[in-house]
Amino acid sequence: MDLECASQETVKQGLLARGWPPIKGFSKHVKTKVLEFFSLLIKLGLDDPRRVVHSLKAGLALTLVSLFYYYQPLYKSFGVSAMWAVITVVVVFEFSVGATLGKGVNRGLATLLAGGLAVGAHQLANLSGRIGEPIVLGIFVFLQAAVSTFVRFCPQIKARYDYGLLIFILTFSLISISGFRDDEVLELVHKRLLTVLIGGSTCVIISVLVFPVWAGQDLHNLIASNMEKLGIFLEGFGDEYFKMPEDGESEEDRPFLQGYKSVLDSKTIEDALANFARWEPRHGRFQFRHPWKQYLKIGALTRKCASRIESLNGHLYADIQAKREIRSKIQETCTTISMESGKALKELSMAIKTMVKPFAADIHIENSKSSVKNLDTLLKSGLWDDETDLLEVVPVATVASLLIDVVTCTAEIAESVNELATMLKFEVVEPTVSPEKPETGQPKIGIS
Repeated sequence: MDLECASQETVKQGLLARGWPPIKGFSKHVKTKVLEFFSLLIKLGLDDPRRVVHSLKAGLALTLVSLFYYYQPLYKSFGVSAMWAVITVVVVFEFSVGATLGKGVNRGLATLLAGGLAVGAHQLANLSGRIGEPIVLGIFVFLQAAVSTFVRFCPQIKARYDYGLLIFILTFSLISISGFRDDEVLELVHKRLLTVLIGGSTCVIISVLVFPVWAGQDLHNLIASNMEKLGIFLEGFGDEYFKMPEDGESEEDRPFLQGYKSVLDSKTIEDALANFARWEPRHGRFQFRHPWKQYLKIGALTRKCASRIESLNGHLYADIQAKREIRSKIQETCTTISMESGKALKELSMAIKTMVKPFAADIHIENSKSSVKNLDTLLKSGLWDDETDLLEVVPVATVASLLIDVVTCTAEIAESVNELATMLKFEVVEPTVSPEKPETGQPKIGIS
């Protein structure tokens, strides 16, 4: 008997020994994931503290409209329709003032228009009798849903009014269908419209008055920051390309050369910010009808320049490199082009940030154009003999061609920034430096 009990105890201990490690490992894995999640949340807050403020603002707005349920006199006035105010806050409140205002206006106007048309449709349906009423209402619901859905395919409408059309379809359908069973259609429309306006107004007021986040300001800063990133790359490219590569060296060792990559994918963000900024009232240095399209034009040219820089970056640590003696023949000219273009882009970035006309950028662009002329002359004069391997020449010629394209792109960006400066009447501050004369004494000419 004792032997049997001892055997059973041994079996239990064996099962526990086999089962405990997986449980322990699983709990450790869950703990690690939870810690990683909270670390991510902390990083999100530190990267942009406005996210924390926005979360608190959303909580405040939702708490305020919830009073329509908690406070008895308000609840008696609106009843269960007060829930529309809560729903409106949840779906309308956005990070920026422009996004919140755009959604609020879309929802308010769509609710008003759809409510009015639904009441009219209900009255017309009543004239057709009890049998014909559901048929007429069904036809109206079908027509408005079909037409509104088709209109949403229009790019101009979809960009600014897509949410409004969705609310229009929803409101018209709900009121039309509900009105068939409920004779108090006007009261239903009145309560829904009023609660939506209360919820939307709460969102807009809190968004504007409590630590506002302006989409226009974000777009302004983003465009300037993107140009600065390209300038930083170009200023460091010449020294990086023409120096002797070290063993084991990679692009990860040069983080200042990687900033331009975020510019390549900035179109979606720029388009969204520009769309939100159009809804915003005048604030700071930004007027109501600010030329946001010009910012998008500058952003497109900046991405065009970034695509050339992406190609240049591919030549920094390419497997096939030209010999040092071949590269040295154009080193000075290419370094000057890269450096002057980088300085020009940084000056253009600073001009946008400070809203001052970019006179200094024009100086650097002229210097880079002069160097391009010198580089073109060098390439045509024949820098290598017939015995030079063509595969060693191609990378150098490609880099030279890309740098020439970069100068052209920089000049186009400068032209667009000057157009923006004229539209907004940037402050005029005379430059404190004068253009440097080309070392070869050749006249400065533009790039065709």
